[in-house]
Amino acid sequence: MARVLIVDDDDSLRESLALVLGAEGFELALAANGDEALARLDDAHPDIVLCDLRMPGRDGLALLPELVRRRPGAPVILMSAYGTTELALEAMRRGAYDYLAKPFQPAEVLLVIRKAYERERLRRKSELLARDVERSAGERPIVAASPAMIEVLELVERAAEYKATVLLTGESGTGKEVLARAIHAQSPRRGESFVAVNCGAIPEALLESELFGHAKGAFTGADRARRGLFTEADGGTMFLDEVGELPLALQVKLLRVLQEEEVRPLGDSKSHRVDVRVLAATSRDLEAEIAAGRFREDLFYRLNVLRVRVPPLRERRQDIPLLVDHFLAAFRDAIGKPVRGIADDALARLVAYRWPGNVRELENVLERAVILASGDRLGIAELPSNVVPDEASEPAAAADGRDLSLRTARRAAETAMIRRALRETGGNRTHAARLLGISHRALLYKLKEYEIQ
Repeated sequence: MARVLIVDDDDSLRESLALVLGAEGFELALAANGDEALARLDDAHPDIVLCDLRMPGRDGLALLPELVRRRPGAPVILMSAYGTTELALEAMRRGAYDYLAKPFQPAEVLLVIRKAYERERLRRKSELLARDVERSAGERPIVAASPAMIEVLELVERAAEYKATVLLTGESGTGKEVLARAIHAQSPRRGESFVAVNCGAIPEALLESELFGHAKGAFTGADRARRGLFTEADGGTMFLDEVGELPLALQVKLLRVLQEEEVRPLGDSKSHRVDVRVLAATSRDLEAEIAAGRFREDLFYRLNVLRVRVPPLRERRQDIPLLVDHFLAAFRDAIGKPVRGIADDALARLVAYRWPGNVRELENVLERAVILASGDRLGIAELPSNVVPDEASEPAAAADGRDLSLRTARRAAETAMIRRALRETGGNRTHAARLLGISHRALLYKLKEYEIQ
């Protein structure tokens, strides 16, 4: 269970919190002031810090940067009976996870602590899984901070060990091939070939020969025999991207390969044994394709042994800042521009955008932005017009049009993001807070501060 450090100069409140949290199984450490809290960090190793804002000597705001520095990743929750919206916002800007206004109910503090612990647990799991995938695959890292993508990485890790066919589904640009390579790289076949083919990118007349090979003289121009991609992948992994694009005649032959584990080259009278692990991906709804008579039901069940749905980027907005950091580092080196980061208001636009092209579109937008950049930080000016919402394309400005303050730009960006999140969730503030990657309480503060109805 999580270890919680409670820091409060009020003895009775400190003991009351200890009773409530202790009854729920949390391990506890207590401190009466800021100096004592710092002294307890090394031996207590807290996962969460619950800290009073107003204390004699070093108060909560003064203590916060040191807590963040010495226990990175441990959420800090501040408490105060003198709370204001401005104070809560300042605390979160300095690194606090959340803010509790005294007096509060036991259920309220338990809810906030459990959410903080779960967020940190998911973050750590994401880091470990992504590190394992990156190390084994040797590919670009799979970024995951969102629960949806962490679940995908867990499925990838479990699927890698077995030979069973995996069907990766999801919109175009979500990274299905990257995940397929990760499955291969973590599998017992990692030392063998990984062969990828896009079934929708090869003309139908050539696709059979490409997949299964052909004998000499099989057709006009076949002046010599050719090994197909399945033979090339023997002992390794075959990735069939956009498998839903396969013509029906080739679906029958693919089904035979999966059932019999042998291929027959075009124009040949003999079949050849192959040992290939098949991974497939599609952006189509294969059940609908079956109903329309365009995809074989028996092939679908052969492919759909393990299904992994890759969520679109709009369903995992928590991953966007991490993806931005990764792509900026990659393009900085490849293009040779000294771009070190991105302005807060520009990042806010990226998080708020719906990304119909998913990760691939984000990658393209950032490559363009780095090429256009004139300084060491990307700003809104480097983003394409379709990414910048109309209602927030220009930050609120003073009457003379010369208000260039970051505070004004941040307010405009946050207001636009909050309004968009509320629209997408039908006004559900809990779901909107999840989309924005902030706590429900933090969203309430911002609604009040920005006077958003």
